[in-house]
Amino acid sequence: MNLQQLSYFIQLADTGNFTRAARKIGIAQPGLSIAIKKLEQQLGLNLINRSDKYDLLTAEGKVLYQSAVQLLANAEQVALQMQELKDLNSGLVRFGVSAMMGSYYFPQVLVAFKQQYPNINVQLYEQGTAALETMLLNGDVDIALIRAEQQSTQLRYVDFIEEPMMVGMPASHELAGCHSMTLATFCQQPLILFREGYFLREAISQYSQRHNLLLDIKMETNLIELQKSLVKNNLGITNCLSGIMKGDPALITLPFSPPIVLKLGLAWKKNHYLSNASKTFMEFIQQHYSSE
Repeated sequence: MNLQQLSYFIQLADTGNFTRAARKIGIAQPGLSIAIKKLEQQLGLNLINRSDKYDLLTAEGKVLYQSAVQLLANAEQVALQMQELKDLNSGLVRFGVSAMMGSYYFPQVLVAFKQQYPNINVQLYEQGTAALETMLLNGDVDIALIRAEQQSTQLRYVDFIEEPMMVGMPASHELAGCHSMTLATFCQQPLILFREGYFLREAISQYSQRHNLLLDIKMETNLIELQKSLVKNNLGITNCLSGIMKGDPALITLPFSPPIVLKLGLAWKKNHYLSNASKTFMEFIQQHYSSE
C-alpha cells in the first residue's frame, strides 16, 4: 500500500464513480480499477460495493477513507516542512481578510513584505468573518484577520488591532455637525450596510438585537466604493472604519457614543501546521502595525 493508491481511493470515494475519478486523476479507467483491486488484495478486504451505485464504500472502505484522508494530509504537511528547510525565505501564505481591511489597511504592509521577502507568495482571500472561519477550519486559508470577540474553540488567536467603529455620512447631512452619534440615532436613519457575515455588519446586528433596535436598511452591499457612492448620494448613512472615508471631502465620519470598538485578531486552525512563510508573514504585519 502506498500514498498513490490511497490518493486514488480517496478520489474514487469523493467522486462516487470510477469514470469520473479516473478523469479527474488523469488516468484510464482500467488503470484505476486495477489500482483499487490491488489495494483490496493487499489489505485482504473488500473496499468497494461494485453492485451498489448508491453506497460505493463498504464499511471497511469507509474506515479506510477516514484514515487515508488524515494520512495524506499529514504527508502533505511533512512535504511542506521539508521543502521549507531548503529555503526558509520562500513559501506560500494564504491570507484571509475582509475587503475593507484588504483594500484600505494592507496595501502598504503587503508592498513592504514583498520587498523584504520577494520569494514568499501571498494569496489574498477576501471574505467576511463567518466565511473566513469556515475557510480556516476547512484548510482553505492559513491565517485570517477576523473579529476576536467570537472565538471558536477550534482556532488559535493573537490580538492584532482595535479600531473604533465610525458613522460614515455625507458632509452635507443634517447631523454632520454633531460630535458623535448614539446607536439608537444611527438605527433611526436610512442605512447602507455590509451583508451578514462581515464584522461591521455583525457588530451593528448584535448591538441592535441587544437593545431591541430595529434597523432601517435601505441597501446591503459588500462593495466599499459602491457603499461610499450611495452614502455620498444621500441614500443612507453607513458604519465603517475611519480610514475608509479619508480623502473625500464630500464624506465625513463621526464616532459612536458610547464608543464601539472592533477587536480584530489573527487566527489559524489548532493542530494545523503553520508554515515558516505564514509565521514570517504574521510576525511582519504585527511588527508593522505595532510600530505605527
